Amino acid sequence: MKRLALFVFGATAMSVATAQQTNNFEPYETTIPGSSVSFKMLPVPEGQFLMGSPAKELLRKPDEGPQKNVKISACWFGRYEVTYDEFLLFFNDESASRNSEVDGVTRPTPQYIDLSWGMGKQGGFPVNSMSQRTALMYCRWLYKKTGVFYRLPTEAEWEYASRAGSNTAYYFGNDAKLLKDYGWFAGNSKNKYQKVGQKKPNAWGLYDMLGNVAEWTVDQYDEKFLANLADGTVDPSVNGEDLYPKSVRGGGYLDKPEMLRVAARGKSDPTWNKRDPQIPKSKWWLTDGMQVGFRLVRPLKAPSAEEAEAFYKKYLGN
Repeated sequence: MKRLALFVFGATAMSVATAQQTNNFEPYETTIPGSSVSFKMLPVPEGQFLMGSPAKELLRKPDEGPQKNVKISACWFGRYEVTYDEFLLFFNDESASRNSEVDGVTRPTPQYIDLSWGMGKQGGFPVNSMSQRTALMYCRWLYKKTGVFYRLPTEAEWEYASRAGSNTAYYFGNDAKLLKDYGWFAGNSKNKYQKVGQKKPNAWGLYDMLGNVAEWTVDQYDEKFLANLADGTVDPSVNGEDLYPKSVRGGGYLDKPEMLRVAARGKSDPTWNKRDPQIPKSKWWLTDGMQVGFRLVRPLKAPSAEEAEAFYKKYLGN
């Protein structure tokens, strides 16, 4: 069950420190309270773009069109994908509970095996193998820690931020031979994700938007999303209660170049958790989703505390 919806958030009161930090729509860096770990957010200006790929784009798939004019509100995007250094603070937070359906800062259950598969954790590696729910729970935990609302991007926001004003298959042009300079994929990753920020960023300074780990969006996947979308829609998003499929973007370190095209749309699948021996299977971890991670978004127009909690409740069910 899914429906097209818009994110509409009202103003909210912020702490003096946060307000001073964000008076200007500029890059900022935040240290997660109780730690020395920080993350960087970059401004993505409001604007309009053609979402999807043109009919003649090489290796284009039907769900990438028809192209539609979409308007996107200003927001901040994480400069990098969320790393293990950041995520493990959530995972190890003793002040948060486990296995609770009502606690707003529930942390993940332990992994029954190492789902980084030995590819690397601390020191700048992207966190991986988590469900969309887990990524959203991290956003909620970070909101509780910082008082600043964070969430996953919509598909439209992700594509807009990735394009950074470009209209080509990749944000650097149409030549897939240049992809090795901008992202980690099947052709250069040696079947491993890599530390964030080693390749060239896009025009807005965002790293690893293509490749390394694919990135969760907040949306339910809808094959006919663009076909059913009206030109000029502002901040479109597809809300859905079904566990599968959810939308992922950017392609990952195991993917061929065609999946790293900016308009390419990925979707989650039950096979991403096929080797989980637990009954029921974990709602936190994906044994065969080692290629997926996530990136933070913060809307410029912040929601009120009530709106923020309503958002998390809508997507997390508690």
